[in-house]
Amino acid sequence: MKKKYWLLLSTVFAIMLVLAACSEDEDNSSETTGEKPGTEETTKTEGGATTEAPTLSDEVTNDGDVIEGGTLKFALASDSPFSGVLLAELYENGYDGDLLEFMSNTIFDYDGDFLITDEGIAKLDVDADNNKVKITIQQDNVKWSDGTPLTVEDIIYSYEIIGHPDYTGIRYDGDFQNIIGAAEYKAGTADTISGIKKIDDKTVEISMTKVSPAIYSGGDGLWSYAAPKHQLKDIPVKDLISSDPVRKNPVTLGPFKLDKLVDGESIQYGRNEHYWKGVPKLEKIVLQVVPNSSVGEALRTGQYDLTSTYPTTQYDGVKDLKNLTVLARPEKAYTYIGFKVGKWDATKGVNVTNPDAKMNDQKLRQAIAYAIDVEQVGERFYQGLRSRATSLIPPAFSSFHDKTLAGYNYDPEKAKALLDEAGYKDVDGDGIREDKNGEKFSINFAAMSGTDTDEAIIEYYRQNWKDVGLDVQLTTGRLIEFNSFYDKVKADDPEIDMFQAAWGTGSNPSPLGLYGEDAAFNYSRYVAPELTTLMNAIDSKEAIDSAIRVDAFRAWEEYMFEQATTVPIYFRTEIIPVNKRIKNYSVNWANTTEWHEVEVVAEDPIK
Repeated sequence: MKKKYWLLLSTVFAIMLVLAACSEDEDNSSETTGEKPGTEETTKTEGGATTEAPTLSDEVTNDGDVIEGGTLKFALASDSPFSGVLLAELYENGYDGDLLEFMSNTIFDYDGDFLITDEGIAKLDVDADNNKVKITIQQDNVKWSDGTPLTVEDIIYSYEIIGHPDYTGIRYDGDFQNIIGAAEYKAGTADTISGIKKIDDKTVEISMTKVSPAIYSGGDGLWSYAAPKHQLKDIPVKDLISSDPVRKNPVTLGPFKLDKLVDGESIQYGRNEHYWKGVPKLEKIVLQVVPNSSVGEALRTGQYDLTSTYPTTQYDGVKDLKNLTVLARPEKAYTYIGFKVGKWDATKGVNVTNPDAKMNDQKLRQAIAYAIDVEQVGERFYQGLRSRATSLIPPAFSSFHDKTLAGYNYDPEKAKALLDEAGYKDVDGDGIREDKNGEKFSINFAAMSGTDTDEAIIEYYRQNWKDVGLDVQLTTGRLIEFNSFYDKVKADDPEIDMFQAAWGTGSNPSPLGLYGEDAAFNYSRYVAPELTTLMNAIDSKEAIDSAIRVDAFRAWEEYMFEQATTVPIYFRTEIIPVNKRIKNYSVNWANTTEWHEVEVVAEDPIK
């Protein structure tokens, strides 16, 4: 049984890449073996000593008789109110993704390798020779939470929302334009998307310009959700994001439906009596926003059963609690430092690299990467649950992650040498380097607020950079709240020269939706013909041969390492504290407990 986790951000995102803009409530380092939870991971520090990461399971079974129904209490760990955009086609941040998880409208199911199976609401048939796919509703009597039957029109309507001329969301991108007729529909020169053809009430055929290996992970423009056309069809697309069906009373295909909402603060979910896998065992789920700094105490005192995320920096605070079991799994995610080297041209829908940008100096970027002591941060703050990232492919994708890549290990002397070579030298003897023209030089760095340790970590990095002669100042003079941070990054705020953020990757590690010329998520704004060629090779027809695709990923990873416009910092192990009143709970990617299966053995969380 698989739970769909964090369905977010783009076409490339919501399944092809399901990339979620992660809240940066943690960061770490070290050298990972890429092992699954339950094995030991060793972190090497600079002096040769080692710190063993904790050995944690990915599932738990608790004693006790199951009670009928029950209310699960869920903490949404956030220092900001949630936006509350409750439609897969429209939402743009991980918090709204967490809200949608309980009532997801996904139509496909995925296996432990993040590939589409035939076990979901719909099955996928691929005709690679003719660049076509068929989506067929295969489960009988699937209904929306209001009792209306699901039809193929609901699947088609999702595409029509994203492709509509008035759609301003982030999911209309180059990947979506792979669908024949999408560009004409978007331009308003066609009334329909010509490549989407209804075959019958259960089947739709989609014609594409190409079909690649990414299709099996939901890529190539494939969209893995349905939208309730009967509820939304009379609302203009431009007004959907502010409408009641999106904000207050959405209908769902998922196990739960929205019963009560306090804007930005809490949601009470009730059973979806029409859920196609069976009526959920829980009667209710109550979700409330809880500040990151308070989550540990709230779990300790039995206020909540689960939380959307738990800061790895606070692992020591929960590891020995009698009322909790701490589970773990490798995150499909990485933390990174991005360098602004261009702008987003909203009119043309493309990234434009500026050769004269302050950070458009390869050796400067490489020096910045070598200068930070990620290993020390991992030892001090993350108990071995973060490891230095060596590439932009997380180890969870074992087939494509190259363990031989070294990445940017801590090497301040190499950083100094690179800065010297690039012409950044301390002209006036104050310990801070001037630019190539001998003028004062400083770098504006944006980072998110989150846990209590974030400021200490960022200040440590600033000291690392100062140690090699770089003056790095915080954008706005302080860490930035999550929503404001991404607003600034997406808008290419001139106050940002570089920034630290994170991507959560979904089912497909293909990089096109994050680093392509027309990818809105390409926040560094770096584009180059060679980069495009390398990414196209990953998703080429030839790359259906897995060996060819592995080689294509390796070539892209090496290229991105050299360019250093996006530098991965941490691979992440996610920890999930679970209250002991939950009967059975698994977070294994291949067998994650689904929400309709959750049962409890007590009326309230155990304290």
